[in-house]
Amino acid sequence: MNKDQQHPLYNRDRSVVSSLIAGEATDYNLAELARLRIRYQGFPGARDIQSDLDKILQQWGITEAELFEKTRAIHAVGGIYKSRSKKEEQDWN
Repeated sequence: MNKDQQHPLYNRDRSVVSSLIAGEATDYNLAELARLRIRYQGFPGARDIQSDLDKILQQWGITEAELFEKTRAIHAVGGIYKSRSKKEEQDWN
């Protein structure tokens, strides 16, 4: 029986998704959307988040391929996720 799983970062990600729905396609928001698309790709659960990520792409008028192309360019410049300690920080959770 296929039972949907609860993602360990669901609650944190749910609030990020809600802010993306209300937000604009800024560099930071594009990076967040791409990060979440990758995190939930093929995940057996969190259907509401996956559905909302699709809606955000439609809302911003871009495809997933365009999203990843834009975010590769953003990350190539660097500094989108500056931490308080000024070290490079990557979220691989």
